[in-house]
Amino acid sequence: MEKQPHEFAEEGKRAFAAGHYAEAARAFEEASRGFALGGDALNAAEQDNNRSVSRLKDKQPGPALEAAAGTDKIFEAAGDTRRQAMALGNQAAALEALKRFEEAIPLYERSAQLFDQTGEREMRSLVLKSVAAIRLKQGKLNQAGMDMLGSLGAAEKPTLLQRILKFLLRFKS
Repeated sequence: MEKQPHEFAEEGKRAFAAGHYAEAARAFEEASRGFALGGDALNAAEQDNNRSVSRLKDKQPGPALEAAAGTDKIFEAAGDTRRQAMALGNQAAALEALKRFEEAIPLYERSAQLFDQTGEREMRSLVLKSVAAIRLKQGKLNQAGMDMLGSLGAAEKPTLLQRILKFLLRFKS
């Protein structure tokens, strides 16, 4: 008997958790294919995003970008703002790994906006930190400081270090 898409998805999750990212990516690809054949575009897109993360962890940003490409549109059409934000973040992370920073930043920013709409403050904070890190790599210190300040403000329960950084960054801007 042939494996069902959800079985491939579970196999992918186990492989990912074990650090076997290439194996996870293959399982997620099979799951996506199965869901797509069954007419379940949302679950297929979810598996493509899982594959994207697996490829990125396996240091394969090109295939990671390919896996997540267009999935944000599928989630947007379904009104699934949270998964749309995740998909945009995955695409941005792949672009960042490819050093295509100017393409990554707007996707990260859109992802942060969507996370803000869904109340996902911690995810928004993580995305904004990625933008700040890119700006630092580019030597745009003032903009990086502003981005970091925004990410710290997004943290739901800031740590002592985050509160101190927020205080200090106010003097920079």
